[in-house]
This record gives sequence, structure tokens and C-alpha cells, in this order.
Amino acid sequence: MRSLTNNEQPTTIRIMNISMLGSGFIGRFYADSLQGYRSKDKVVSIYSRKEDSARKFAADYQVPHVTTSMEESIARTEVQVVCIALPNDLHEQAVMLCCKHKKAVICTKPLGRNAAEAMRMLDAVEKAGIFNGYLEDLVYTPKFIKAHESVKNGVLGRILWAKSRETHPGPHSDWFWDITKAGGGAIIDLGCHCVEIARSYIGKDIKPMEVMCWADTQVKPIDAEDHAIGLVKYENGAIGQFEVSWTFRGGLDLRDEVMGTEGTIWINSFLRTGFEMFTSGTGADYVSEKSESNTGWLFPVGDELNELGYNHMFMDMFSALEKNIAPRETFYDGYVVNAVLDAAYKSAKTKLWEPVKLDVWRGRVGVTKDSHLVEYDAEHYLIKEEVTHYGSRKVILKNKKTGRIVERVDA
Repeated sequence: MRSLTNNEQPTTIRIMNISMLGSGFIGRFYADSLQGYRSKDKVVSIYSRKEDSARKFAADYQVPHVTTSMEESIARTEVQVVCIALPNDLHEQAVMLCCKHKKAVICTKPLGRNAAEAMRMLDAVEKAGIFNGYLEDLVYTPKFIKAHESVKNGVLGRILWAKSRETHPGPHSDWFWDITKAGGGAIIDLGCHCVEIARSYIGKDIKPMEVMCWADTQVKPIDAEDHAIGLVKYENGAIGQFEVSWTFRGGLDLRDEVMGTEGTIWINSFLRTGFEMFTSGTGADYVSEKSESNTGWLFPVGDELNELGYNHMFMDMFSALEKNIAPRETFYDGYVVNAVLDAAYKSAKTKLWEPVKLDVWRGRVGVTKDSHLVEYDAEHYLIKEEVTHYGSRKVILKNKKTGRIVERVDA
């Protein structure tokens, strides 16, 4: 988003009137948060490809305007913000219409089916000068926000490794399973979350360089991958790791691990919530997203919208829009993620490390691997120091000249 000139002042918008594009699963999650958290923002128009679905959405959320014309919804004069909650193959069309009508746009993940598509959308919104936000909710979860703040404050030291895992039994709608509409399988659907999480911990100004990825179709009768594991090398020597699957049984498993020179963080965001319940199934209904059963021992989520980051995400988006500044996650972030995933898909085929191709890079350049050598004295580097179970202090050292490894024990 462009910066304000000296003669401009931020525009304050007290109530956000929203055009929701998409009346399905994610559109409803968004509407629950949009109309509930700030208690002043309203969905004033709902577009859906299915009229019956649009009318049901309108009735449930008291939306006054219903249409099966995407442009009609976007172009309405009362609409200030367009929220894209559509299948991946419709994102670009929706973004271009937002540019045409000069409407602020926020788009669900992934931004595009590939980096080329994402780049076209990024270029279009920046040329149009419109607000753009990338709805990557999992970098807005309460646990992530707390962990990320600790990382920024140096609690973990230099970040060496960041791993993010998202696995579940598979998405809710038919289009996810269509490789043409979705652009891929579990990697594009879940890997976009994991890459941005790890990238955030390592530093979004640190360039992702290359990717090694394994992917396969192990269970589902689809053309795309249903399981994948990948490694992303960053210019400063850090490594990001993603684990994604549509074949995991047992619910929605969201976990992060971050390792630094001075500490470690483990996060379990969803499957183990601290809320456990047993039921025979009598009167049982919805438990939580991707739960496979509503009988036996269950792990409900107290505030699903909050735990999945939607509340904090929309607060950031609309606060940034009110202040006329860029939000934490923009279309540029979506573009970088798509570029990393493109390399992952290529690597899964070639079985080689594949470079991340970024036509536009806005982070630091020429970052070298941070020195891992800790001075112990004039002659030695420190490898490790510890206190033994019998009370002695031990240090293990490397001689700078000879490379010889020695240990010293103080009684």
C-alpha cells in the first residue's frame, strides 16, 4: 500500500460495510468474526454462485443485499471493503473487479494458485492504490502472537529452525479436491499457513532461498497430493519446515516448534485444548472444526473464532484500514508464500532442492549465515558448558588453530 504524502491525513472509517464474496464454510467463519468481534462492522452484500446458499447466508446474518453477480456486489456504493472467501480459481477475477471499482480488498489464503497469479494480483492492487490484506489467520492466533513477541524480543536468541504442522482428514468443499480449481492439494491448502508461520518466526525480511519437498497421494482418490513434508532454506542459514496432510485421523492438528540458540517454543493450538469431554453421543452436535466424531472422548474449543486467529486478524485489517497503513499481512506476503509453494511443488517432482523464484523481493539482501562461533578464550571456541550431576562444571572446547576438541572439568 502506498504511503501518505505530507498533505494527506488518515481517513477514519467508523463502520465497515462489507461485501462478502462466498457463502460457504470460510465465508461464515469470517462473518461470525466480522459482525461479532468489533460489533460495528456489517456484511451489507453477499455474493454466491448459488442463489439458495446466498439467501440462506443473508437470512442467517441479516444481510440486506443478495446477488449471484460478483461485480454487482463489489460495485455497490455502500460497500467499503470486499472480503474474498471464494475458491482459489476465482480470487484473481474478484481482485481485478475490486481494482476496477477502487474497493479495499481482503483475500483468504492462499492468495493465488501459483506465484504468477499472485504477482498479477499484487501488481494490480498496488497500481490501483487500494488497501490489500492477506487473510492468513494462523499468524493471528493468541498463542502465535505471544510466541512471536517473545521471538522478536530475543528470548530464543538467533532462530535456527521453525516447524509448523497442519493436518486433518480433509477440507469441507468439493473444489478443494479439484487440482485445477485449487491449484494443488494439501500443500497449497495447508502449506500456505505453515510457510507463513515459519517465515514469521525466522523473519519476513529474510529471503527464502530453496526448498526440498516430498509429496504423495497416499489415501484419497484425487490427482493432487494429500500428504507432504518440506524444508525451506533461508539466506541467514535458518531452516523452515512444514508438515501437511489431508490423511490425518483424529481432528485438526495445529502445532508449531521454534528453536533458537537460547531457547525453544512448543505450541499445540487446537487438538489438545485443555477442554476434554466424554459423551455417548446423546444430544451431541458440532464440536470443533475438522472433528471427526461427536462421541467418546472429545476435545472441544472454547472460542473457535479466537483460537483460529480470526478476531485478531480482522482487528488488524480494519485498524490498518482506518489508519491508512498496511496491515501485518498484505498481498505481498501472499505472493512470497506462493513462490515458496511453487518451489515445493517442483521439488516434489524433481526430488531436488529447488530455488525460490521471487521476481520482487522487498526484504534484506546479502544476509550471510550468522556466526555460530562463541569465543571462550583467546585460543578456544566454546562448544558446550554444563554442570554435571555430581556438581562439577564442565566445558567442551575447540582449539581455534588445531581444531582439536578438549574438555575441562572444574571440581
